[in-house]
Amino acid sequence: MASRSYANLLDLAGGLLDIPHTPRTIPRIMTVPGVISDLDVCGRYDGDSDVSSSGYRERKIIVANMLPLQAKRDIETGKWCFSLDEDSILLQLKDGFSSDTEVIYVGSLKVEIDAHEQEEVAQKLLEDFNCIPTFLPHDLQKKFYLGFCKQQLWPLFHYMLPMFPDHGDRFDRMLWQAYVSANKIFADKVMEIINPDDDFVWVHDYHLMVLPTFLRKRYNRVKLGFFLHSPFPSSEIYRTLPVRDEILRGLLNSDLIGFHTFDYARHFLSCCKRMLGLDYESKRGHIGLDYFGRTIFIKILPVGIHMGRLQSVLNLQSTSAKLKEIQEEFKGRKVIIGIDDMDIFKGISLKLLAVEQLLQQNPDLQGKVVLVQIVNPARSSGKDVQEAKKETYLIARRINDTYGSNQYRPVILIDRPVPRFEKSAYYAVAECCIVNAVRDGMNLVPYKYIVCRQGTTQMDKALTRKSDSPRTSMLVVSEFIGCSPSLSGAIRVNPWNIDAVADALYSAVTMNDSEKQLRHEKHYRYISSHDVAYWARSFMQDLERACKDHYTKRCWGMGLGLGFRVVSLSPGFRKLSVDHIVSAYKRTSRRAIFLDYDGTIIPKSSINKSPGPEVISVLNDMCNDTKNTVFIVSGRGKDSLSDWFTSCKMIGLAAEHGYFLRWSKDSEWETSNLSPDLDWKKIVEPVMQLYTEATDGSNIETKESALVWHHQDADPDFGSCQAKELLNHLESVLANEPAVVIRGQHIVEVKPQGLNKGLVADKVLSTMVNGGNPPDFVMCVGDDISDEDMFESILRTVSCPSLPITPEIFACTVGQKPSKAKYYLDDPADVMKLLQGLGASSKPKPRHLPQFQVSFESTV
Repeated sequence: MASRSYANLLDLAGGLLDIPHTPRTIPRIMTVPGVISDLDVCGRYDGDSDVSSSGYRERKIIVANMLPLQAKRDIETGKWCFSLDEDSILLQLKDGFSSDTEVIYVGSLKVEIDAHEQEEVAQKLLEDFNCIPTFLPHDLQKKFYLGFCKQQLWPLFHYMLPMFPDHGDRFDRMLWQAYVSANKIFADKVMEIINPDDDFVWVHDYHLMVLPTFLRKRYNRVKLGFFLHSPFPSSEIYRTLPVRDEILRGLLNSDLIGFHTFDYARHFLSCCKRMLGLDYESKRGHIGLDYFGRTIFIKILPVGIHMGRLQSVLNLQSTSAKLKEIQEEFKGRKVIIGIDDMDIFKGISLKLLAVEQLLQQNPDLQGKVVLVQIVNPARSSGKDVQEAKKETYLIARRINDTYGSNQYRPVILIDRPVPRFEKSAYYAVAECCIVNAVRDGMNLVPYKYIVCRQGTTQMDKALTRKSDSPRTSMLVVSEFIGCSPSLSGAIRVNPWNIDAVADALYSAVTMNDSEKQLRHEKHYRYISSHDVAYWARSFMQDLERACKDHYTKRCWGMGLGLGFRVVSLSPGFRKLSVDHIVSAYKRTSRRAIFLDYDGTIIPKSSINKSPGPEVISVLNDMCNDTKNTVFIVSGRGKDSLSDWFTSCKMIGLAAEHGYFLRWSKDSEWETSNLSPDLDWKKIVEPVMQLYTEATDGSNIETKESALVWHHQDADPDFGSCQAKELLNHLESVLANEPAVVIRGQHIVEVKPQGLNKGLVADKVLSTMVNGGNPPDFVMCVGDDISDEDMFESILRTVSCPSLPITPEIFACTVGQKPSKAKYYLDDPADVMKLLQGLGASSKPKPRHLPQFQVSFESTV
């Protein structure tokens, strides 16, 4: 049954395919021992579940495109037979969880099941394997997986743009709609079994990047992690995707997002900054993105291999037998092993060209070096795969014809399904392994090679090899694959540089054994300690940490369609109601009102920064009320503020964060009594000028008391980087000066020490108290970090015991973000509505003649 709460999301995706409803044939999972929940997931909850979790067993729900199962139909009975796929990383990651953890898998089968068999198969898979199958209709599966995933996302994430029609498929909205539909079916299956208060959900890979949006919309506090097993492209590539924002927001509905390398994470963070305006920061070693009050953590950890699984294969008699056979076949020769899928990104042809170069430049190696290239079956079909295969065979034939003989073939291509034991035997024999991919997510081939070269005790006995004999290995790896950073002893190469790869191969096959042993030992220590169990355990620990504050904050959803997100704020932080503050405004008579300017009254994106007639009118309404003391508190200069508010005679102005203050238009500007020494400006200005010249789009604002470096119009990444450098530079040169350097939103400002907007609030409130008019109403509205000083000041001042009464306090920030304020408004438009409400309450009401007087005058 399709979830009603997702109807608008699917409609917004644009006329999705007509697909059959997901059958509700799977029985409920017990949430309390002995009690089966009959809750209707489609109609009962709009937010989080309140199902009791007493006596609940810890569960992890693993969601991926494919279930870790093998399937085949029994020829005699015609029934489907299923078995666990022991090589699946989804199955192996269970080793990272405690033994009492229940793991449930949600995903598709690798075979198509007829509709009349689906109920029986689903029941069997749940009972026997704890697997929940998502039976996608054939047409939807084709458009989802072979269409959008393989023809659009996968090439793009591997830096391949469809520049021409025959160079990749152009974006097709129907395929995107199929992608969204498939993701919703996966989400529906998760909803059928999840206990959102207790279960952890771990979603895998690029096939399901909008699934988090569906789950987060249904369960605002769902504990959700996502791991991307492919590369994440740079922002220049990713931004070409027409649905870039929808996918980014989908990922941001997770609590933890995992990547194999820092490069992939950095590209993702750059996309979030450039396309969504989100900044990130590192806190105690953890990278976090603030997204509407929620902190989304970033995890960087490459996946490992299952040591036990690989070692068990090495212990097989068939492996030892094959190993002896290979040793005999290549006796007296050095074997280089390469194992790759047949696709355009694995760089097989580039690898062969490097081997050709190696043999050409080093005739002494001819007859002594053999490349055994095992080609795994292609995961997708297409013109590009066929062309890559054709080129591979042509180059291999050319090398063998040129440098080979009847007794010697320099390149041996094995293009057939190769069993694991045979691959392990080739790994164990090879003195060097080369992975030359031009772009790859992780690639575990080097890890497997190292473990096979290490061998096992049982394997040593079978080969009559001493268990303490030194082990050696050599790796040549592309710098564009995910495992490269973790293999510090490997020779890293640019696969496009044929000469460099040939030189690397020469170094690998001629290196002395002692150095090869040291490199091998270093790699084996890392690989054996960072296996798949370590990876899963580490990811889940970070996911638990990311979710620990879920129930300490108030959550609610906002946004339509795939733009849905959850706002998460502290319990005492709520939106300021105009009716609520107007009520307090009317019953008080001594009011102090502090308003920031940029970003509060006027949007920061506005080109014209002067206040419009509507702003002037509502401020005059408030200032003309004798019960009010109204101040504009801004970082702008006094001349600008004087010009803009010349028609507001009674308004108070505080310029340059309070360095200058004026009570009304007719009064003189007062200067702060802080140190008048501004000689530090002579030090600061040339430094800022240096960064301005080096940063296109930046500029310097000169104030009487401060200097401000703006980088709002600069490249977001470069501007932010330069701001950090400038901050450190200025703090260094101003260490002994009476000035402070602060970094705000797109600015770096240097101002006198101790100067802040809080001093303005202190002075105004203390003047009111000393003048016999202690305030009974205090309102302060601002949008950035400089306004936090005002919020802190009014909270401190009004709690002073010398005040005869405790005033009503309304500290309000603009935007939903962590703040010392108790209230928030969404944007400057909301601020204007608030001020209009207060201004209307200050206007004198029109006086009406009594009805009887009107009647009398009309008769005269």
